[in-house]
Amino acid sequence: MKLSPLDEYPIHQTPAPVSWPATSDRNFYDRSYFNVLDRDGRFMALTGIGYYPRLGVKDAYFVVRRGDTQTAVHLSDAIDDDRLHQHVNGYHLDIVDPLQEIHLTLDETEGIAADLTWRGLFPAALEKPHDMLTDRRVTLQACRFAQVGSWQGWIDVDGERLTVEHDTSVASRDRSWGIRPVGEPEPAGRPDTAFRGMWWLYLPLAFDDYQLFLILQEDPDGHRSLYDCTRRWRDGRVEQLDGVRVTIHYTPGTRIPYGAHVDLMNRAGDRIELDVESKLFAPIAFGSGYGGDLTWAHGTWKDGPFAERVSFDLTDPEVMARAPFSLIDHVGSAVCTDADSQTRTGAGLFEHGVIGPHYPSGFHDWTDVAK
Repeated sequence: MKLSPLDEYPIHQTPAPVSWPATSDRNFYDRSYFNVLDRDGRFMALTGIGYYPRLGVKDAYFVVRRGDTQTAVHLSDAIDDDRLHQHVNGYHLDIVDPLQEIHLTLDETEGIAADLTWRGLFPAALEKPHDMLTDRRVTLQACRFAQVGSWQGWIDVDGERLTVEHDTSVASRDRSWGIRPVGEPEPAGRPDTAFRGMWWLYLPLAFDDYQLFLILQEDPDGHRSLYDCTRRWRDGRVEQLDGVRVTIHYTPGTRIPYGAHVDLMNRAGDRIELDVESKLFAPIAFGSGYGGDLTWAHGTWKDGPFAERVSFDLTDPEVMARAPFSLIDHVGSAVCTDADSQTRTGAGLFEHGVIGPHYPSGFHDWTDVAK
């Protein structure tokens, strides 16, 4: 065990240095995720940085979709003990004002560079804990907070500059830490059939007066293993919303949505309707390292400082055939209608995926698509 600068501060949670996780599980992680969403759908970016203390690795990614191309750069290196200065090679994340302002820069790497400043539109919100278990072990046990905001700055791709303004962008971010599969594949042992598939919907949306968070995870039968829905008003009120019923509008022949309709209820029993439209989408398994990504896995050791670039042609049927096996992030345009018929327009992340069967949606096996 080694000391780090953080050990100077009274923030310890276990009788060990701060950089030493309480668990010995190799899958312990500590990660930030951001998106950059142009409200008109001209482009979008997904990016993040993660630390994997039990694997000795830190890494980052930056994914840009513009037109029909999705391009990613991956960066990796050996972990260090100074967590106050988050960086992987030319990728830097500086906390200017905790929980409010962040400065993200990417030095030119394989033709991609960025200089972006995040500003929170509302306070960060702690989400419900997320747990997934098999018969033999914990596969996911995470604490996470989320926030909606906007960006100011620019992204360069091969000399083309994409300008990002606070009034033309919207974004969500999350910080999570805990246990989830990372690094190289582990020995399988006896096959574990506990995972039968999942249906997922995540909507962090910004409106003028409030931010709205909806998280749903369902198994193939439609049973909800994770559910949280709140409307967090600018004046500090937190309104629990219930009675959630979701209709996803899928593009025929795919599992890719072009929109969603959500019925909600406040505590008084008044009906609220939420309609979300996709302006642009990016499958997160195409370059960001999340489940289903064949090019990259978070926490993989790359023998020291490392960078690479990968691109995906989203008009290629062979490429898009992999999209149903991942979550897909969308630039979401939203309209919320209250019981008094007052409507508010908003925007944010529309994240959805159906991995495997989901009988309520009419998907009876791993290959079914919308009619």
